[in-house]
Order: sequence, then structure tokens, then C-alpha cells
Amino acid sequence: MIFAANFKTNHTRASTKAYIETLLTKIITKRAEDKVYIFPPATALDQFSGDFILGAQNAYMAQNGAFTGEIGLEQLEEFEIKTILIGHSERREILRETQAFIAEKFAYFQSHGFEIIYCIGEPLEIRQQGQHSVMEYLLSQFEGIDISYEKLIVAYEPIWAIGTGRSATSAEIASTHEALKKTLQKPLLYGGSVKPENSKEIISIRGVDGLLVGSASLDVESFAGMITD
Repeated sequence: MIFAANFKTNHTRASTKAYIETLLTKIITKRAEDKVYIFPPATALDQFSGDFILGAQNAYMAQNGAFTGEIGLEQLEEFEIKTILIGHSERREILRETQAFIAEKFAYFQSHGFEIIYCIGEPLEIRQQGQHSVMEYLLSQFEGIDISYEKLIVAYEPIWAIGTGRSATSAEIASTHEALKKTLQKPLLYGGSVKPENSKEIISIRGVDGLLVGSASLDVESFAGMITD
């Protein structure tokens, strides 16, 4: 199983350091085959070591340059980061990243050998139209994406479940993951209001290879419990 914590715009460098130090003491008993990822905000990136992978929530397609407010390979290389989130719905919806831009970003970091957690998800109005519309929408988010890339992990996050407290039902998760697995032979995570109360049930669903956790990952006790429960 894969357990990934996306801090979004939360935590500082100091609190991230304390979080990781505590987390490492709590996941000593985790299964050896399980993998843990931490995605702090860019200002909290630092030199960390332990049984987890540090990743970037976002970066620009350049080594460095005149890209105000962005970080590039130069900044990631300082901390030996080779894992990145791409395609998160908040960047698609709030920051207006187009599929073409996302595909360009994907290709750039693929060319540099990054492990990529690629996010897909549908809005509520698409979900309400039924499974056929959901799959049509989700598969369109792979336009320009090399799904054969060996370092690709996919995260399915229904937009209507992110930060709302309402996770998709087990049946919704199972049917969507089953349908995606017909196209994808890659690890497939679920995200969207994952919390300690439902994490065990979700990871028991066939076709779910792990979790991408948002707000419930901000508390180290909460996130550690999902990993070791």
C-alpha cells in the first residue's frame, strides 16, 4: 500500500520537521512493503531522512529562470527530490491549469526521471450523470499523458469529495477503480475526504493501491494511524 500526505498550504518548515520526526517513531511497525510519501509546501522542503519519500506539490518546467513565484529543478535538486504531484484538481480548478499545460509539465518531469503521482477526478455534475460520463471525463484527463511511464502512480480524487467530509461510497470507489484498471496498469490511489474512520475500509476495496490524504494528514497521529492500523 501507498500512503501519501498532501499538506497543501499548511505547515511550516519547523512544524514539518517536528511532524516527520514524530511520524518516523510511529511507523516503525508499518509493513515493509508499504510506502509513505510526504508533500509539504515548497517553503517547508528541507533535508530529511527516514523511511519515507519527500515530494513536491508542484514545480515549473525549468531548471531555473524568470518564473516569479515558481520553483524549478534547481530548488528540488538541493533536497534530492525526485517525486512530484501533477494534475491535482485544485491546480486545475483554482489555478486554471489546462490539460495541455499539465501534459507539458508531465512530459518535462518524466524526461527528468521523476516519480509522478498524477491526479484525476470529476466534479459532482459529472458524477450525477452516471458512470459512463464519469469514465469519459476521467479518461480525457490522460490526454497527452504517457500512461506507460514506469514511474507513474495515479490518484483518483473525486472533486466533490475533496475537503467536503463526504467520501465516495465503497461502491463508487470500487466501480471507478475497476473501470480505470482496465486502462491503467499502474498503482491507483484513492483520495477525497479520507480519514482514520474510513481509511481501513477504503484500502480493503479491490483495485485501491493506497491513499492520497489531504486535511486528515495534517495531524501526525491521524496519518500514522492510517498507516499502522
